[in-house]
Amino acid sequence: MRKPETIERAYIDFDSFFASVEEQARPRLRGKPVGVMPFPDAKHTCVIAANKQAKLRGVKTGMAVPEAQQKCPDLILVPQSPDLYVRAHRAFLLAIERELPVDAICSIDEIACRLDQKAIDDPHALTRRIKTQLIEKLGPYVTCSIGFAPNRQLAKIASDMDKPDGITIIRPSDLPGPLLKLDLDDIPGVGSRMLKKLNYAGIWNMEALYNTQPKQLRALWGNVNGERFWYALHGYEIQADPTNRRMYGHGRVLPPEWRDIAHAWECARLLTIKAARRLRRANLLACKFGLWVSMRDDRWAGETILDFANDDQAAIAALSALWQGMKAAIPKNARIIRLHIALYDLSAPDKVQLDLFHPERLDRDKWQSISGAMDRINSRYAKTLVSMGPWVQPPGGYAGGKIAYSRVPDMEDFW
Repeated sequence: MRKPETIERAYIDFDSFFASVEEQARPRLRGKPVGVMPFPDAKHTCVIAANKQAKLRGVKTGMAVPEAQQKCPDLILVPQSPDLYVRAHRAFLLAIERELPVDAICSIDEIACRLDQKAIDDPHALTRRIKTQLIEKLGPYVTCSIGFAPNRQLAKIASDMDKPDGITIIRPSDLPGPLLKLDLDDIPGVGSRMLKKLNYAGIWNMEALYNTQPKQLRALWGNVNGERFWYALHGYEIQADPTNRRMYGHGRVLPPEWRDIAHAWECARLLTIKAARRLRRANLLACKFGLWVSMRDDRWAGETILDFANDDQAAIAALSALWQGMKAAIPKNARIIRLHIALYDLSAPDKVQLDLFHPERLDRDKWQSISGAMDRINSRYAKTLVSMGPWVQPPGGYAGGKIAYSRVPDMEDFW
């Protein structure tokens, strides 16, 4: 394990990304408080992003729309536009790579970079060049804050210390000084549950956390990640083990008018096909299929075997079997608020030994060929022209194109 003697990493965190992109793309919003919500004209939902002007008025991410409007009566609410955010994401990647290679895409609005010697010598000049590129390629309303540090964890912490549109440099010789001004829950990796564990162990502030020992944090985390967290906090360069994707899935909070069983089925079916398409693009097979359904006062979950498949017919058949079980278990007039589907227990085709002459296997090969043919047609025209059954988008669109913290959608997810 190596302890760098200077800054080696940059972490670029875009400020109020969704709302800022909306502001840049739509001149009528510029300079005004803007909140982004999941659905158009929805009153009983929350603000999923707020721009700088809205935040100054007290609007926060996750705040209920009525509360946000009370704090900021002139708040302009706009529905989310995930495809717009993905295009902006790709534009800023190209802009940044003109100045520095991107080492890791951490989320749609956060990236990490390794510094070359020129950047190490003058991080302020690099910051000016990056921000100039962003203004030229995206416009002045999309800004970022940049943190420089010996490792990615500290650079991420630094990027959040001077928002918006700031720069923070944490050199090895500075430690632990800049960290001691932070609260424990300002640190990535310390959520509400971990905060309770730390407090229970007598750790109430950053000084106490910094003065722990690696094995102590390993015990509190319950795994090696706690030990890695300690070393990263103390300026060591930590190389995380590569991770393999464990599942492909989609979730959706249903708009009020789609919370009956029939409409929820249409949404679940569409999400299932989109997840199966992603599985095929990755050239993977799934052994299991899961369905999770949330109602106001109850939940239901089920799992079934897929038998190493990635075609639409197998995925829909699995969903249908679970859906019938779900319908039998919940009240007939139940209102489904949220649903999630997933294909998991993944394997590459060359790692699976199958009985090629089993009747079910021959049938599966036929459906895989049909799904592949539909994929090629849809890819040729960059839209869903051919699907297995009706293709009905729920209100608000973007089913399967939701932007998650850990995944930036492919453009195919919006077809």
